Amino acid sequence: MVRTVIDLFCGAGGLSEGFRQAGFSVLAGNDFNEYAGETFEASHDGAKFLRGPIEDISVGDFLDATGLQVGDLDCLIGGPPCQAFSVYNHQRGLHDKRSDLFKEYLRCVEGLRPKWVVMENVTGITSAGGGQAVREILRRLNLLGYEVETRILRAEEYGVPQERRRMFFVGNRLGLPILWPYATHGPGKLPFVTVKEALSDLPELANGEDPGIQMYRTHALSKYQSKLRGKSNLVHNHAAPRLAQINLERMKHIRQGGSWRDVPVDLLPQGMKRARRCDHTKRYGRLHPDGLSSTVLTKCDIHWGAFIHPEQDRSLTVREAARLQSFPDWFVFAGPRTEQFVQVGNAVPPLVGAKIAEAVMEAADSQIGYSPSANTKELALAV
Repeated sequence: MVRTVIDLFCGAGGLSEGFRQAGFSVLAGNDFNEYAGETFEASHDGAKFLRGPIEDISVGDFLDATGLQVGDLDCLIGGPPCQAFSVYNHQRGLHDKRSDLFKEYLRCVEGLRPKWVVMENVTGITSAGGGQAVREILRRLNLLGYEVETRILRAEEYGVPQERRRMFFVGNRLGLPILWPYATHGPGKLPFVTVKEALSDLPELANGEDPGIQMYRTHALSKYQSKLRGKSNLVHNHAAPRLAQINLERMKHIRQGGSWRDVPVDLLPQGMKRARRCDHTKRYGRLHPDGLSSTVLTKCDIHWGAFIHPEQDRSLTVREAARLQSFPDWFVFAGPRTEQFVQVGNAVPPLVGAKIAEAVMEAADSQIGYSPSANTKELALAV
């Protein structure tokens, strides 16, 4: 039985790619970003992409595009834009108009009546506005007949080589249990996938070098690389942003796993010369090959975080950021490089999406009646 999914606020399609890997058929996606739409269309064969702000897309538009009837859809997924709740937004809160976009997701739930719902957001949604958004989401979904649970998942515990925390809402209107994927990596489990295991087969680059489409540097050097390479023979989106000479001078002093603290004071930006040693812990950070990446953001700017290559004096490429997010190598990101970084940084890592999708499928197949007071059952999933 093939189950169906529609992805709202889909971006490049990281979450829907995870659902596809788990066996779902991706029927449609929506996003206002035209470059993300190009990437989604190119990487989701057979799916319809509905361009434009979600406010302008009706439930009927989704039904017409997919041929579904109300109640047919197996799962509605999506991650309403999270900037209003992000800890990186110092003016975050419910006054930001982007904080209302979760209501558009709920509007589509009400109209489409999917069997299952999966929504993703940053962990800051739990504190912004005193958690008002979370309470409203749960209240509205309950009124629509959905039993919903929330959990913060750590991407690194599911084989993603990156420290990444995200809040997930999972629910259904079928009276079925809500299962969560069991962590497969970490202490007492499989070792975390490292930066070296993620990146070491990609071509070397100098600062600012853009050789276009390339061959791999070596054969796959880890299971993770083999998985993401699949049948790919070429490397796309692998060009090094050009950094100013002063940043190259700073990099020479930064050890693996180090940061701005390794840089002589006279080379630091003026605003950081008086910074306390405990501040800005990730800025000008060089990744350690044997560790995890810090959270991939929408701009791999070394002034923002630890985005210096572990061995080469340059910042990360879009392809390297995509590897750290667990995107397959055949995923080619459209648009200018700045837009490509946005698509990668905004995405749910496909490996995390796949684990959630597998848990949804397992619960959907169980046909076990569910009591809201019952303990949540965890599902152990193989890598």
